[in-house]
Amino acid sequence: MSSLPLQPLDLLNSSIKFVEEAGGLKGPVQSQMQFPSGYGSHPPNYSAPSGHYSQVPNKAAASSHLDNQYRASYYPTYYSAPAQNVMTPLVGSSVLNTQESQQFYNKTPPHTVGSAEGPIQGAISPASYLHTSAQQSYSAFGNHYSTSVSSSVTSQGFPLNSDRYTMPVVSTALYPNVSYPAAAGGVYGQAFTSQSLPAVGQFKETNTFSSQSTSVPHSLQQHVPMGYNSTLSTVPSAQSAQDNLSRHLTGSVAKVNNQINTGGVDSPQPMHSVSQSIPFTKPGAGTPTSSAVVSSVRTPVSSLSSQPRSSPSVTQSPESALQEGMQYGGYVNNQASSAPAPLSSSSDDEEEDEEDEEAAIDSSSTTSSASPVLNNYDALEGGGYPETRSVTSSPVPSPSVPQTSKASKPFGYGYPTLQPGYQNATPPAPVQPSNPGHHPGFQHYPQQYPGVNQLSSSLGGLSLQHSQQPESLRPVNLTQDRNILPVSSVPAPVPNLNSDLRKLNCSPDSFRCTLTNIPQTQALLNKAKLPLGLLLHPFRDLTQLPVITSSTIVRCRSCRTYINPFVSFIDQRRWKCNLCYRVNDVPEEFMYNPLTRSYGEPHKRPEVQNSTVEFIASSDYMLRPPQPAVYLFVLDVSHNAVEAGYLTILCQSLLENLDKLPGDSRTRIGFITFDSTVQFYNLQEGLSQPQMLIVSDIDDIFLPTPDSLLVNLHESKELIKDLLNALPNMFTHTRETHSALGPALQAAFKLMSPTGGRISVFQTQLPSLGAGLLHSREDPNQRSSTKVVQHLGPATDFYKKLALDCSGQQTAVDLFLLSSQYSDLASLACMSKYSAGCIYYYPSFHRSHNPAQAEKLQKDLKRYLTRKIGFEAVMRIRCTKGLSIHTFHGNFFVRSTDLLSLANVNPDAGFAVQMSIEESLTDTSLVCFQTALLYTSSKGERRIRVHTLCLPVVTSLADVYAGADVQAVVCLLANMAVDRSVSSSLADARDALVNAVVDSLAAYMSTASNLQQSVLVAPNSLKLFPLYILALLKQKAFRTGMSTRLDDRVYAMCQMKSQPLVHLMKMIHPNLYRIDKLIDESTIHVNDRVVPQPPLQKLSAEKLTREGAFLMDCGSTFYIWIGKNCDNNFIKDVLGYPDYASVPQKMTQLPEGDAPSSERTRSFISWLRDSRPLSPVLQVIKDENPGKTEFFQHLIEDRTEAAFSYYEFLLNIQQQICK
Repeated sequence: MSSLPLQPLDLLNSSIKFVEEAGGLKGPVQSQMQFPSGYGSHPPNYSAPSGHYSQVPNKAAASSHLDNQYRASYYPTYYSAPAQNVMTPLVGSSVLNTQESQQFYNKTPPHTVGSAEGPIQGAISPASYLHTSAQQSYSAFGNHYSTSVSSSVTSQGFPLNSDRYTMPVVSTALYPNVSYPAAAGGVYGQAFTSQSLPAVGQFKETNTFSSQSTSVPHSLQQHVPMGYNSTLSTVPSAQSAQDNLSRHLTGSVAKVNNQINTGGVDSPQPMHSVSQSIPFTKPGAGTPTSSAVVSSVRTPVSSLSSQPRSSPSVTQSPESALQEGMQYGGYVNNQASSAPAPLSSSSDDEEEDEEDEEAAIDSSSTTSSASPVLNNYDALEGGGYPETRSVTSSPVPSPSVPQTSKASKPFGYGYPTLQPGYQNATPPAPVQPSNPGHHPGFQHYPQQYPGVNQLSSSLGGLSLQHSQQPESLRPVNLTQDRNILPVSSVPAPVPNLNSDLRKLNCSPDSFRCTLTNIPQTQALLNKAKLPLGLLLHPFRDLTQLPVITSSTIVRCRSCRTYINPFVSFIDQRRWKCNLCYRVNDVPEEFMYNPLTRSYGEPHKRPEVQNSTVEFIASSDYMLRPPQPAVYLFVLDVSHNAVEAGYLTILCQSLLENLDKLPGDSRTRIGFITFDSTVQFYNLQEGLSQPQMLIVSDIDDIFLPTPDSLLVNLHESKELIKDLLNALPNMFTHTRETHSALGPALQAAFKLMSPTGGRISVFQTQLPSLGAGLLHSREDPNQRSSTKVVQHLGPATDFYKKLALDCSGQQTAVDLFLLSSQYSDLASLACMSKYSAGCIYYYPSFHRSHNPAQAEKLQKDLKRYLTRKIGFEAVMRIRCTKGLSIHTFHGNFFVRSTDLLSLANVNPDAGFAVQMSIEESLTDTSLVCFQTALLYTSSKGERRIRVHTLCLPVVTSLADVYAGADVQAVVCLLANMAVDRSVSSSLADARDALVNAVVDSLAAYMSTASNLQQSVLVAPNSLKLFPLYILALLKQKAFRTGMSTRLDDRVYAMCQMKSQPLVHLMKMIHPNLYRIDKLIDESTIHVNDRVVPQPPLQKLSAEKLTREGAFLMDCGSTFYIWIGKNCDNNFIKDVLGYPDYASVPQKMTQLPEGDAPSSERTRSFISWLRDSRPLSPVLQVIKDENPGKTEFFQHLIEDRTEAAFSYYEFLLNIQQQICK
């Protein structure tokens, strides 16, 4: 390390060493891992600021009902689990999800598709998996294959120790309070990442991929259902075995046994350095620690499955809503680490005993952890009831008979028989309700307990309406009907429920299913050839959210479902879970209704009247107080960055929004800059001005003064402002062209590990020095290639490993890439993808040369810095017995079969989940899905946001098609196609998208009567399906034959995996409006503003006229196309120029005018802008502008040199169906 000639200070040398990844190993693999100090612990000699933290007693208790099947295989030592975290024994089999796996439509010749073993180029290794396997056969085109199927789940333990936070103390009340706060913020709130793990598993006639996973003992091997594995025998092309095509979704996984050994903490060794006292140049003493990051081990495997995901949304409530009835704190302690260490019987951390069955999965990982201590978030959120018993480390018994005859129940859901008191007891005589106005769906007086076959009656009116839906099933001749686009946006289909349930159901903006009519069996789902999945926007901004403070959060004692509007009350004292059907007691406190201030009406409680609620969790459910809001900015200050000019915009935005950063009195902030060296800034209160400390030894990075680099925002505000004012000019004359991004991130991780928080990285070029350096992989001559598109995966696993370590320490990494040249976003994106961060991309950014991008960055930063944020979050998805989750999509880390780890959660993130039907739903007419997001608010409150969705079950194929949500189907397929592109090839993903249309329409046409084979017919619910798929094929992520920068393509794929549905659909299929005659259009009134509502136009040049002006909304960009003969009055009033010839070639803003046409146009554009979180760029394009090419590329119904027109695409679909 080089240092400035200043006063000497003793610095401790630290390095992070990476163990090279071993590939090609067969059989069980053991990864030796060394972990740095545990979560919440400082580096050596680090002294926490006094007054900020206090020790919280651990909560160890006796263990609970743990099935022997889930014990000793994972932890060879004894431990006990706490009472409140205990669940009843889980069912013995499940379907486990696989990260970065692919499950998608496939059409490939057998025995000829990629069979080479080993890692695919650019593939990334997953963290860890839990393995299950089962023998299961499936039929395809008359040929039967007996295939061994395996499924794996990434798992991760999370450390628990923390003694650095003060615990807010709030008075408790006898009865809860409920508040309905308005969303803090503005008009945004109308709207919707995936990290996928490498594909794993193998089927015949599928591509082969390399991946890494961990296996479990034979006793844990379980059945895995096939998805989309049956073909329609009535389709001509499917009848012939000679076709050699397979069109099915197959889930698969690989086996690996991974054991983890905890390494000791490296001893720091002192070394001498120098410090100086002049401003911005004084290095200080540091106390770094060294740690080892262990690479993951790969085993060749194959798979074609993908992984969806979901996420919750939250709004901040006024502080007044949190004053009474609840202690602050967390219902679930969401600490996380990248990998756990085996528990020791003599462990000092009693929090390790907080594991339950669900936590027991997370016993190993192939990626090193920042802490060896196990986490208990899943135990708390999914824990059971207090009857407990000790757990021993006896070996797992092997089943005497292999479980191969029947699909298994979802892991994590036990369906115990009724308690003895409820099983055979004679029910009390029914009593007429005293309140004639009570909701018919909630039977709160005694009645006979129904059997399973009487489920619909026991659900108290939750019955399916049997009325027909002729409109959604009306056949549409796609080749003849050219006006299929609606005049306004496509609404979400309404589930076929009775009116009472419809009113109670979750908003489709937060929770949406691809099929609003759930098939009764997997066979029926296979016949429909449509994917079953969920799309979630769980943390979105809400204008109204019931916030419940109560000392008792009512949950099912078996499956841990939160009480919701779709449970049934057997009498005043008992309620039946709508997911596992267990009968539970109603707590005494729940008998009181805080809204009506009445007693004895539990069915009128807000939890039972709202499908979206938020609980303020009691401190009883925490192992440590909530963390403070901590923000660290890591800034590129190389010559390239200074030339781009982003520092000026960032510092100005920070100065304007410093007081608006979400947080409380504990909020902390810090800054790191880097070029060929790494610079830290001492902002400790009491200094006259900030001090810069430079570390030039990037190969052995350490923290010079760990206790003064993250400072309290309020105590050091003046020093922070001084730094922000000086920073843009500090590197004006720099000649440093290199970028040491990797070492800077390593330093940031060390700095944030004790607390967790958010790291915001600003990068302008390819990293060129130190750890994580990258080389250009793009060939500009191949941008228009119609052949193989390479390098869609990362070039190194450095950024993924770092992200997993950050996730383990509750730290998310957000990436702002402002680059005019190739920067290998495919590799850099991993830092955000696996840590639950966000990615922002500004191609060709320059503050003066590209003012539109500069304006966009400024507006995006305002939203980014001020939007609400959740820390140390976990999200779990539960579903009705018989359904199971097998794949997630989004930016997160998968901890178990149904649990996602989110170091940060923000209101702009969307998730997707793929589902399957493991057991026939013959015993119920309704199914329910529930997602629970547990997080720490920026105010230090532990909260739980719960969404519940109820859908009917159907038995006919026609009803399945009637309930298809075409936009949700397309968005889920887009997520799956991204995974397929990375794990297999772009061509394979494109073929799979086309096959999805062919298979579903062929299945529909084969079941519809009186249809000629010469026409292409779709149900009205799916009439837009071919159009949306064609739009997807022409989107940057999947298009071929057109010049597409590799970073642009990768960013589009990242957006597909992390955008909510409402924003993703604008990316896929833009909206086109004619705006030169808005005076004549109908209007709506929004906040005293008149907003015109022009009809949607087809995305075709035939709709463009030279006499008109058109606005295209592409989500992130607004294009205004001006015809050559456009009315001069419109040009003058709206654009501010006298005629068409005067309009400049580059125009990015509309002037404010008083003319009615100007006011209407700006009002309409503002209304569109307000409906999304990030500000779109506005570009005015003249008819003769050379830049109009990009505008015309979005006219997806027109033919291009490399792609079909919409009509040609329909003919191609019809040809494939009929051949």
